[in-house]
Amino acid sequence: MNPVSELIKNLADQHGRERHNLLPILQGVVEQEKYLSEFSMIEIARELGLPASEVYGTATFYSFLEHKKMGKYIIRICKTITCSMKGKNQVLLAIEDMLKISVGETTSDGTFSLLQTNCLGFCHKAPAMLVNNEVFTDLTPEKVREILSSYLKK
Repeated sequence: MNPVSELIKNLADQHGRERHNLLPILQGVVEQEKYLSEFSMIEIARELGLPASEVYGTATFYSFLEHKKMGKYIIRICKTITCSMKGKNQVLLAIEDMLKISVGETTSDGTFSLLQTNCLGFCHKAPAMLVNNEVFTDLTPEKVREILSSYLKK
């Protein structure tokens, strides 16, 4: 059995095969595979007896369910008005300049992907970003270069 098919079967065994179990299964696949491939969405639909369009519609609705291959480290910059007012644009420019990518792109070596997302819940410490699941706040262009340099050393 294909490893992704096996993962989906195990997640369905764990969570159940009802419509309301779709989101935890999608999250489980992203946790293991880092994104939802077309194959995985079709397999989930088959396993749960749902139309593939419903699985795809759900997967593409949520911003943390990536449906294209991402880098090892996914950088998510908060795009709220609070972060913008506190210097998000300068931070974003520093990241783009350092990594030589724009929002929505992945570095050629597959190390970083850069995305913007809605509120991360850290408006009181704006601007904020996530690198995978690690939160960084009170960002400046200098601070973000240090953070990304530390990831490059890993």
